[in-house]
Amino acid sequence: MKKALWLLSAAVLGLSACDTTRQQADTASATAEQVRTTAAAATMEKNGIRLTPFTDSPKYPSAGLRLKTPTANSTVPSGAVPFSYDLTNFQLTKMTGHQHGEEMANSAQGQHIHNIVDNEPYTAHYTPSFTKPIADGQHVVLSFLSRSYHESLKHRTAYDLRVINVGNAPATPLNIDLAGKHMFYSRPKGEYTGKDAQKVMLDFYLVNTTLGPDDNKVRATINGTEFMLDQWAPYMMEGLPMGQNTVKLELVDASGNLVPGPYNSVTRTFTLAQ
Repeated sequence: MKKALWLLSAAVLGLSACDTTRQQADTASATAEQVRTTAAAATMEKNGIRLTPFTDSPKYPSAGLRLKTPTANSTVPSGAVPFSYDLTNFQLTKMTGHQHGEEMANSAQGQHIHNIVDNEPYTAHYTPSFTKPIADGQHVVLSFLSRSYHESLKHRTAYDLRVINVGNAPATPLNIDLAGKHMFYSRPKGEYTGKDAQKVMLDFYLVNTTLGPDDNKVRATINGTEFMLDQWAPYMMEGLPMGQNTVKLELVDASGNLVPGPYNSVTRTFTLAQ
């Protein structure tokens, strides 16, 4: 009798363990499905253009960049302006180890600094000191650290924003409040060929603002098709035609109105080729 009771108890326990295992498997499956659904929901597709944000690139939370010279509001001689940076916990020329380096255009020279003057197309630099020709006048300079595939680092210590004067700068200062809300254009840029033309990264830089469903957003109009972006992340663009493509970016408020600022609306073209 005792043996029969023992066998019955073991069988019940066995069934309970199986049920628990099945429940765990069902929960894991449901969680995986939720992740897939969330990822699918994050992808936007219109008129054959697919836009997918990604946030899984290697993080460098302690990386820092500071522009030593030119100092803020200083005046430097006309011609090639010497730039010099202090970098911490970030290695220039290193290849960023991630699959995105295989999926999208990736600099053969590795990680670098993006230097943007007056929101014009950036120049990439692989050493902490270099010279760059800049016209006489007063200029806004944004610098930030970049992964090898040109994705910006977006935390506060990863960028530097300042005004400099070159040559005979005008007496009237620029109409910009550096404490205001600003958006700067970064990628795409230039020409993409071969497999680099299949997935093209859209990336921009925000200063003194955030994005959210009930907050500011970036209105991205790609070849005339509008997308509303409510998270500050790089976006992978797919389904673009060969030839010239156009991107217009606008920093807008929760009501869709353009946020005041000299660089908060910008249009650029880039080219895709076989």
